Amino acid sequence: MKSKRLSKAKRLSLDIITTLPQPIIETILCLLPIREAARTSILSRDWRYKWTTIPKLVFSTPDANPIMETSKLIRAIHQVISLRQDPIHEFTLSLHGNCFGKTGLPSCEVDQILCHLSKNHPVNKLILDFGASSDDCSYNLPFSVFSSLHRLTELYLSWCDLDHQPAFNGFGSLVVLSLDFVWISRKTLLCLLSSCPSLKSFRLIMPEDHVVGRENSTMIELFQCLPLIEHLTIWCDTIWWFVPDLVPQELPTSLIHLKYFCMEQMSFHHGYALTFLAILIKNSPNLEKIELQIDAAHYLFNDTDYDSDVYEEYHSDVWLEHLSNVWLEHLIELKITDFSNLEPELEFVKLILAKSPKLKKVSIKSVVKRDQEPGMLKTLLRTPRVSAVEIDVV
Repeated sequence: MKSKRLSKAKRLSLDIITTLPQPIIETILCLLPIREAARTSILSRDWRYKWTTIPKLVFSTPDANPIMETSKLIRAIHQVISLRQDPIHEFTLSLHGNCFGKTGLPSCEVDQILCHLSKNHPVNKLILDFGASSDDCSYNLPFSVFSSLHRLTELYLSWCDLDHQPAFNGFGSLVVLSLDFVWISRKTLLCLLSSCPSLKSFRLIMPEDHVVGRENSTMIELFQCLPLIEHLTIWCDTIWWFVPDLVPQELPTSLIHLKYFCMEQMSFHHGYALTFLAILIKNSPNLEKIELQIDAAHYLFNDTDYDSDVYEEYHSDVWLEHLSNVWLEHLIELKITDFSNLEPELEFVKLILAKSPKLKKVSIKSVVKRDQEPGMLKTLLRTPRVSAVEIDVV
């Protein structure tokens, strides 16, 4: 009997994980998929309910059989949150495929989950991804759900419909907002942004066909809603929302907090994108990093010749005149992907090299042909610069 007790005591001494502090156990369980975390309940009596205390919940469906898998997942979510006694701080729901619409689930299933979270848990970070392959299968997100989510600090929305005027008091604590492929009107967007006075990071990735309504808006209206913005990412196709014409506007106040700017699907033959970029650079005195992800497919796969006449029309107004007196005193890094070595792209790099005294690194991912690489690299290395910058071309 004594030997059995000793062996049991020995086994317990080897169970290091169980003896860890509860916050560390919760951190470990948060790294597991929710299904695997729930399976730890069979380890022992002590572990039976440990998984129900983790503050971070992540639910997602596989791409195969989305409707069937989503139905199972929704039932599982209801079971999990009904068992919760401890607060949920982070919640992720990712549903792939056409889960809604005529052939999918009723949206009220998700509404009930979100309403339960908003009323019973101090959620700080909310990620909702309803990826759909057709517009009529998107999720219509009710703003009424947000009325009790006043503690949110991070909100990430993908593939949902926000096409209505928000009727809530706003997100006073929201610091990060990401909108990817969301159906929304410009009026609703500006109203949403204006209700987030603490916002520091904003991401807007939206194709033209996701714009609801035809209201006019400007860059001035946009940045009036973002007084504390530090990180900004925007899709090139979204630019025309805020640039009604090709004449650069002066912003009434500088974007003194902006440190990082990224434009995805950038096109240097897109006059509105050039105008937006010029205005932003001129009015961001503390900018530290610029990242441009160029849409090289326009030139590589569409058999479309570069229109130098169009470029000259926009370029003379945007770069040569509007940026002639710019001095980027705090810029440290420039990153460009899918660089095609076209004239406007090359001139932009030259401009940055000549205007950035603290520039340390220029990273360029090139898509030019191999026989063109030596000439491109030689041109870049010979370009005048005002700092000891490292130029990395891959």
